[in-house]
Amino acid sequence: MASESGNPLDDILGRDEAILLQQWVEGQVNAPGFRSDRTSRQEVTDQSRRFLSLLRDAAKSGETDIDAPAWLGAREMLADLSSARAQQGFSPSETAIFIFSLKQPLFDRLAAALPGDPERLAQATWKINAMIDRLGLYTIEVFQRGREQVIVRQQQELMELSTPVVTLWEGVLALPLIGTLDSARTQVVMESLLQRIVESGAPIAIIDITGVPTVDTLTAQHLMKTVAAARLMGADCIISGIRPQIAQTIVHLGVELGSVVTKATLADAFAIALKRSGLAVTRVQPPRRGDSQDAEQRSAPDRNEN
Repeated sequence: MASESGNPLDDILGRDEAILLQQWVEGQVNAPGFRSDRTSRQEVTDQSRRFLSLLRDAAKSGETDIDAPAWLGAREMLADLSSARAQQGFSPSETAIFIFSLKQPLFDRLAAALPGDPERLAQATWKINAMIDRLGLYTIEVFQRGREQVIVRQQQELMELSTPVVTLWEGVLALPLIGTLDSARTQVVMESLLQRIVESGAPIAIIDITGVPTVDTLTAQHLMKTVAAARLMGADCIISGIRPQIAQTIVHLGVELGSVVTKATLADAFAIALKRSGLAVTRVQPPRRGDSQDAEQRSAPDRNEN
């Protein structure tokens, strides 16, 4: 069947869209990487039908550059599909198959449309192949940007979860830090601490760095910035978790912690915080040896039953 116009792609999309859609959908759902657990055949059919309509509109213009205005609708749809699949956990190849699986049906219809014109068939095949490749690359690029956004958001959420500000006592906050303290995380730490100081009005905050593996000059500077910001909000900071190795490192680096109170353990820092608040923890009555032995004897039958 000869091409009716000078644009074979436009002719195929206008005349054979129904069979093209059917073959394309079959190619997608039968592909090895098809995720039936995350998308249905009906959803694939609807997406494919919509893209073929947008592809037909672009093909009518005769423009083969996918960056041209005529391809805006097709690009926008591919961008939406790629971003959605990135958030759903699809892989790049599972996403790109949406475009690349269109090649075989198009080439089959093209061969049927130009059976007696091998030269024109070769030219049209080359143009369509290059177009599909560019659309596929565009899909992967958008997918990668979507994945990067997901990763950045997850990292921000992890940083927020890894910097909890807890209330140890009325007027005493604690911020346990675990892991490396870089500039981005320092900002999250500072915002979390300042927000809790504003909400609670606590005059004392303990920053515990027991879980920080190393302290270098940059880490010390980040800590001092957090302490300074807390002071501006009316709260004094105590840094706990100063292990011998960290103390030696701070001395060797010549880092000045100024008037910041430092303690080896969180318990020591908490005791200082209570003292500043005019409070003290005392034992009401020392435990008696007989009481503890009686308790062990009472619990013995329970252990035997288990």
